[in-house]
Parts: sequence; C-alpha cells; structure tokens
Amino acid sequence: MSWRGAAGWWQKWMLLIFILPLFACGLPQVRDSDKPSSVALQPEEVVSTTLGKTLQPLGKAHPGESGIMPLLDAYSAFAARMMLAKSAQKTLDVQYYIWRDDNTGTLLLDALHKAAERGVRVRLLLDDNGISGSEMDARLAALDSHPLIEVRLFNPFPFRTFKTLGYLTDFSRLNRRMHNKTFIADNLVTIIGGRNIGDEYFGATDSVLFADLDVMAIGSVVDDTSQDFDRYWASVSAYPVSILVPKAPQDKLAMLAQAAKKAEQTMAGEGYLKALSGSQFIRDFLDGQHEFDWAKVELMSDSPDKVTGDVEKSELMITDLARILRHPHSDINLVSPYFVPTQRGADFFTAMADRGVKIRILTNALESTDVAAVHAGYAKWRKPLLQAGIQLYEMRRQGNGNKVSDHLGAFGSSGSSLHAKTFTVDDRYVFIGSFNFDPRSARLNTELGFVIDSPVLAKRAVKVLDDEIPRSAYEVRLNENNSIYWISQQDGIEQHYDIEPGTSLVQRILVRFLSILPIDWML
Repeated sequence: MSWRGAAGWWQKWMLLIFILPLFACGLPQVRDSDKPSSVALQPEEVVSTTLGKTLQPLGKAHPGESGIMPLLDAYSAFAARMMLAKSAQKTLDVQYYIWRDDNTGTLLLDALHKAAERGVRVRLLLDDNGISGSEMDARLAALDSHPLIEVRLFNPFPFRTFKTLGYLTDFSRLNRRMHNKTFIADNLVTIIGGRNIGDEYFGATDSVLFADLDVMAIGSVVDDTSQDFDRYWASVSAYPVSILVPKAPQDKLAMLAQAAKKAEQTMAGEGYLKALSGSQFIRDFLDGQHEFDWAKVELMSDSPDKVTGDVEKSELMITDLARILRHPHSDINLVSPYFVPTQRGADFFTAMADRGVKIRILTNALESTDVAAVHAGYAKWRKPLLQAGIQLYEMRRQGNGNKVSDHLGAFGSSGSSLHAKTFTVDDRYVFIGSFNFDPRSARLNTELGFVIDSPVLAKRAVKVLDDEIPRSAYEVRLNENNSIYWISQQDGIEQHYDIEPGTSLVQRILVRFLSILPIDWML
C-alpha cells in the first residue's frame, strides 16, 4: 500500500470513529421519579395572597372576561416581570424560547431564586435551543437543586457542548422548537407576547434592540394559560434538566446572587435602573393607577406534540388564526418581523384584497432584519402583493441606538429591529403573541397568543401604526414600469430609493441567491 493509500485509509477510519458516537448518542431515558407531576393552583388556593386580594375581586366583577394591559416599551416589559417575580407568594410558572445569561437574564434568574427562598414554587420551562453555554447550564442545574425550583428543557439536544452536532442525527425533531413565551404568577396574572429574556429585548444593550410587544393579563384567560403551561410541562418533550446537565457546584447559587449584584451595579452605572424606575408602568402600578381593558380573550396555542409532528391540522394554531382572519369586513393590519407568505399565503391575502379588504403589512427591511434568509423568503412575494393592492411597509434601521433612550416604545429606538407579532381585524380583534407569519410558525414551531375582542384596544393599535409607520418605516411601492421602489419620510422630507435602502451589494446578492433555494418550508 502506498503512503497516499495508507493516509486515505487512516482518514476514513478517523472519520468513522468520529461519526459513529454521534449515531450512538441519544437522549437519556426519563423515569417517573425524574419527572414528578405538578399542576397550576386552583383559584381558591390564592385567595389570601397579595395578588389574590387585589386581582380576584376585579375578575369577579368581569365574569368571563380578562383584563389586558399592553406593555409597549422595553422598560415596562422588564419591570413587569421583575414585579411579578417579587410579588408572587405561591407559584411562578415561566416558559420561554430564549433566556440569555446577560444582565437582565441574570437578574430574572436571581429573582426566581429569591422567590423560591420565600417559599414560592417555581417551574421553569425553556426551549433547549434558546440557552447556550456551560455557564447557563450550570445556573439552571443550580436552580434545579433548590427544593422549590424545578427546571425542564423542551426538545433537548443530545449534546451539551456542541449542540448543533445533533442536527446530523435528528434534524427533523431538533428543527422544531418551542417558541411560546409566558410568565405566570400565582395563576392570577400572566405576561405573554413576543419578548424573550435578554438585554436586547429590554433596552439594556448598545447593540440592536428588538422592538417588541407584550401584554399583562388578569381574569379568565390566566387559568387557560396555566392549563396550557401544564400540558407543555407534562409533555414527553419536556426533560428534567437534572438528567441532561451535570450537577452544579454547591456554591453556584451564591455565585448567581453575586452575578446579579454585579449586573445591578453595571446597569445602575449606565443609567438603566434609573430609567427603569421612571417607567410609567412602575409609577402607575405603585400608585394603584394601573387600569386594565376588560374584554373577551381567547388563548390560542399549538399542541406540544407539534414538535414530534404528531398533530392533526385542527390542533395547529394557524387553523384557529385562519378562522379569525378568513372573514374580515373592512381591514387587516398585520405586524410580523418574519413575514414569509409563500404562494398559499399570497393567494390568501390577494383574495381578501380582491373582496375590498384593506390590508396593511409591516415587516423588517433588509437593513433591519436579523435573518437574511427570511427576508429572501419575503422579498420574492412583494411584487404580487403590491399588484393586489396590499400596502407593504418595512421597518428601517436608523443607526446605532442608545442603551438608555427616551423613546423605547412599540417600535423601539434607533438601531432597533422589529420583533413584535400582532394584527388587528376590523377595528375589533387584536392578536398579540409569539406567532410569525411564516412557515416555521405555521408548521414547525409551537406558538402561543391571545385574540382579544376589544374595539378599544384594536383602535389604539391602529392609531399606533398610523403614527409610527411614517416615522419608522419605508413604504414599498411599484412604479409605472412595475419595478419596486421605497419611500421614507425623514424630517418632513420624502426620500426615494430604487434599491433596498441601507444595504450593500453583497447583501442584495445573498438575498437574491437565497430566494431561489427551496428553503421556504423551514423559514
């Protein structure tokens, strides 16, 4: 055998030695003792709590309805979660797609630990794709060691250090993720919406801020949300962190407390905590001036079995959303950071426009999106949608935003990227949740949201769009040659762009290339 033949033989064996363990590696078996059963509290169990004394009388005064309070700005969104963690006396049920180990993520983890130290039962359910690094694994393992805290990871990867290797052996399963986001205190109040847990969602970073939208809810829909959490918690896809992650050092919880103190000092020095204390939400809540809009609210959620592909069409959230969207009388206003209509969606919206329904869609411009492939899946449908008379707007990015900004509202600060997911129908219905109008939300990921039957909130949402779109977005149009161009209003001056504004030639070539690939199904 020549030396080249020997080298080739050796390389093949080394490759085989590397690959075989991947196929031999799988998830550990879950025993009944690893996964004790638990459910949300009943209403009579929280009557005596502080939240119960305050909120249950409000619910009884509005039977069958729910009180909704939009959390439009980043400070209010963070403050509300911290407030619930500090106010809970019985339970905290928390479910998220992404949880960073940055400043805000550390503070909220520490708040959960402090709640458990007060005697609160804490259940934390996180999608395994949304946590990263050995430090986060160690923190979760440390929290799970507390007798009143249980942590589960949804649809976990078989490897902790190099997670993406799992796609080589189990792509179909791991490509499906739990995108739900809920924060429930004492089964009396919940926060749902588009925000994950991380500095970029709460205005605590110099990098891109995700302009997002949540609502705080009380009343009948909270129990529905808790029951939905219970079915995800009990799902076969929810694995106890204790069987996935090595046991944490005994001092890890103390180190978490120290990290939280350091985060507070850092954020105080940068003015974030001062700005947070000036939040209108905090002032209203502390003054007892927090007012809820009462309405019929329907929880919409995918079955957790969606990640295994074992669901009927009737169990998909997109089926329920279609029921709301299918018969509008006058108008639809849709906000989706990732908008990939596909042929079916384009036909759906075109048919409504042909019936005289006014449709306005806001998504990210190429310059502001964080996923170029998704923009490619959207861009090829712009012309057909515009030809159908549908209004398209693309949120622009206006440079680098300040960490502490005077304007962190529904559309964020300069430097922001759209992340809110909402729509209105006929100035009556409002949807707020985690659902993007793309194939991934429709067919792959699990999602959750509220459909709120409230003309007051619907008209308020439309007013926000009316006011903010001219300031924050490009209008996409067709010229007489059927070519796309963009219009923006800046300081009262209209600007015209014949190519995607704020982008490079390389970006545009990449998007054009991605748009011809058959990848829409996974966007």
